[in-house]
Amino acid sequence: MYLRNLITFLILFACLKVVANQSVDIIPKPVSLQMYSGSFEITEKTSIQFNSRQTELEQAAHFLSDAIESISGIQLSFNEETEHQIQLKLTSANMLGDEGYNLNVSADGIVLEANAKAGVIYGMQSILQMLPAVRTNAKLIIPCLAIEDYPRFKWRGMHLDVSRHFFGPDVIKQYIDLMASYKMNVFHWHLIDDQGWRIEIKQYPKLTDVGAWRVDYNHLVWDKRPQAKPGEEPTYGGYYTQEQIKEIINYAAERNVTIVPEIEMPGHIASAIAAYPEYCCTQKPQLPLTGGNYTNMSSNYCAGNDAVFTFLENVLNEVLELFPSEYIHIGGDEVNKNSWKKCELCQQRMKDENLKDENELQSYFIKRIEKFLISKNRKMIGWDEILEGGLAPEATVMSWRGEAGGIEAAKMGHDVVMTPGKPCYFDHYQAGPTGEPLAIGGFNTLKTVYDYEPIPHELSTDNAHFVLGAQGNVWTEYMTTVEHLEYMVLPRMAALAEVVWTPKSNKDWDSFNKRINSQFNAYEQKGLNFCRGNATVAFKPISHAGNLSVEMSTEVLDGEIVYTLDGQDPTLKSKAYNEAIKINSTAVLKASVIANGVVVGTEPSSQNFVMHKGIGCDVLYTNPVSTYYLADGPNSLTDGIRGNGTVGKFWHAFNENDLVATLDMGEIKSISDIKLGCLQKYRDWIFMPKEVVFEVSVDGKKFKEVGRVVNPIDANEAELVYDFKTFFKAKKVRYVRVIAKANVCPPGHNGAGKPSWIFADEIMIK
Repeated sequence: MYLRNLITFLILFACLKVVANQSVDIIPKPVSLQMYSGSFEITEKTSIQFNSRQTELEQAAHFLSDAIESISGIQLSFNEETEHQIQLKLTSANMLGDEGYNLNVSADGIVLEANAKAGVIYGMQSILQMLPAVRTNAKLIIPCLAIEDYPRFKWRGMHLDVSRHFFGPDVIKQYIDLMASYKMNVFHWHLIDDQGWRIEIKQYPKLTDVGAWRVDYNHLVWDKRPQAKPGEEPTYGGYYTQEQIKEIINYAAERNVTIVPEIEMPGHIASAIAAYPEYCCTQKPQLPLTGGNYTNMSSNYCAGNDAVFTFLENVLNEVLELFPSEYIHIGGDEVNKNSWKKCELCQQRMKDENLKDENELQSYFIKRIEKFLISKNRKMIGWDEILEGGLAPEATVMSWRGEAGGIEAAKMGHDVVMTPGKPCYFDHYQAGPTGEPLAIGGFNTLKTVYDYEPIPHELSTDNAHFVLGAQGNVWTEYMTTVEHLEYMVLPRMAALAEVVWTPKSNKDWDSFNKRINSQFNAYEQKGLNFCRGNATVAFKPISHAGNLSVEMSTEVLDGEIVYTLDGQDPTLKSKAYNEAIKINSTAVLKASVIANGVVVGTEPSSQNFVMHKGIGCDVLYTNPVSTYYLADGPNSLTDGIRGNGTVGKFWHAFNENDLVATLDMGEIKSISDIKLGCLQKYRDWIFMPKEVVFEVSVDGKKFKEVGRVVNPIDANEAELVYDFKTFFKAKKVRYVRVIAKANVCPPGHNGAGKPSWIFADEIMIK
């Protein structure tokens, strides 16, 4: 009996070992996955079984059959009696919803059940992730398992701007394939902007004859491109015919991807005005923009001209005929209202409609378009600027300037899609930036994307359900090639897919990191360009109670950090990082990652720390710091790190309110020199404060001014870092207060008159 029990135990243990050693690397991570011993092999003798009266299952069967044939040459039969079968079934399971599925794989076959075709397609995507990525003549073997899976959010989106740089229909299909492979279901197609009109409108042929083409300055950096001159031939661009768009829509629908077109208005439409100048306020001819913003061109529709609304309704009628999507995106962002202020028709409209300012005129414009869309049984969605002047009654808000707009809209009972610049803008750097392809700025690493939570903590349970989901945005100012586009979305698209599909409680960075590394092989085999992840060591300064230390971390799988403090490049023999490093003097910290016995990355991460009497001081703010630009916490202004031109890494930000920071040095010290570092970045609405006031105090209650510096920087300077500083006779004090006065965007800027951002990096005391 003992021997029999022992043999039984050993057999069971062997089976368990088989199960334990098997793994699948499905992304996004399923709700539930159970592994079993054994496997199923797809061969020429495998058939797909389904109810032939259910056309949606037949369509899904063709999708799977085509995918299997492409990677193996095997042509699966339909509804033939074979020994091994893949069964597709429609069921009725409450937990699955319209997009969930149950997948059961045994040695005898596969059973895939779902409530609707969408779930069947997603179950197939999970199957395909377990098979070879391309044809290698390897066997098509799937481990035995059981999966129950369904999405967390309804809106799982990816955006692509094809106005700044045109990508042909085949590229769009490839983009949709990537989305579908990760169960993303909304493709936000940004078809129109200042630099190009990309959709054929038959009633207005000049939109593509003129508006789709611009003078080719691709050899210049985006923001350095000059305005096109009369007589220069526009040769760069392209557009999609209506037949091409229909084909792409059908292609996407087969993969359960809905295409939401964006038809920009009332701003960002210089390409339309180039074709039909009568629809802007000045009615003066112009050309599509070649690059960044130009202040002497009109890129708004005239809100006081009824012909504009007739034009837009005619355009939208053709768009609605093409796109079956429930939502139509109308843009609504970054409207420069200066032209409206000078326009007699716009001012008359304001009087006739009893509108108090141009913000309400914009709201009038948006509401009028929404009313038209509702009459066509469609829903309107727009960027969060559509909140300005009053939100349209049934509008959905896409929140990009942080989460504030989305939070406001959700509290008002409006649906929201979260797509804040940090971390959902995939035109930002994801590694480096040394050694990385040129990007617009910012820093959104793979882990930053993966850690995102679309439901802000500010929303109550009653309001949280208004968050439909999240979306990754790809603006292409700096992406002129398909290879560059692929690099910027892979693998961040996969990380966001898991954010919006997988239950929050199931997310695990270490698990994802292992699974995404296995996906890299698939990318390579398919010839896709991708980023292997951020090998940069992240520095987190900790400034508190007069002390400064630095924590370090890496996203590299199983990576070990080594570092130096003398400015030398780390080697395999350098000191290993185990705990926070204390910084007691001016130093250059350099750190590298070691993985698999070699140093990862092209060069080490480096950070200068400049010591001064304010280092480690606790900082109290009278006005709150933007939660979107918080650098490394409340004491980032006293961590010894100077900011550079990269927005968001080491800067504290304020919008509308003054920066009022009070430092407690912990004891009485003699000081005679105070500086505040600030950033100006014209493109990003970041300008120098009007002035900076410096005050000191012994007791923290009674302050005395020791300096006041009026902003000397020209508002048209594109980008620079400047130190506001004051020198005075040495004083013994404990507290220092710095007040940076809020400013507004200057005349000619597309945000003219609106509050600008103040970005501050360090308060230095000597």
